[in-house]
Amino acid sequence: MKKVVLNVIAAVLMTVGLGGVAMISPAYAKVMCSNGEWQDEMKSCPEWENDQGISSNDNLMGTLTTIINVVIGVVGFIAVAMIVMGGISYATSQGDAAKTKKAMNTILYGVVGLVVALLAFAIVNFVLSNVFGGTTA
Repeated sequence: MKKVVLNVIAAVLMTVGLGGVAMISPAYAKVMCSNGEWQDEMKSCPEWENDQGISSNDNLMGTLTTIINVVIGVVGFIAVAMIVMGGISYATSQGDAAKTKKAMNTILYGVVGLVVALLAFAIVNFVLSNVFGGTTA
């Protein structure tokens, strides 16, 4: 327990940069605007109309596409996590028929969930881009 506490304290001190141990320095990079010009910051681009970072090109369809893609991404992540959990469960079942069957079902349902998430992603982006003319990610 003492070792864990010391590791946490060391990590916090390195993150904060106390005593010059690890100072976080800002990164300076240029961005390319949609018109092809390089600017020091994104807010300098002509398509950005205010300093909240809201583009004048934002619309309802773009927002819906982003929300749907994030939800589908989370579902895909959960499906992959279920496949991994099923694999671990299968590996640790030690030949027990009930545990093996439960693990195989978990893997199967995870694969089905992943396929459904990928198909949903493809269908939603196809419909939004071709039928409604929205932007896709």
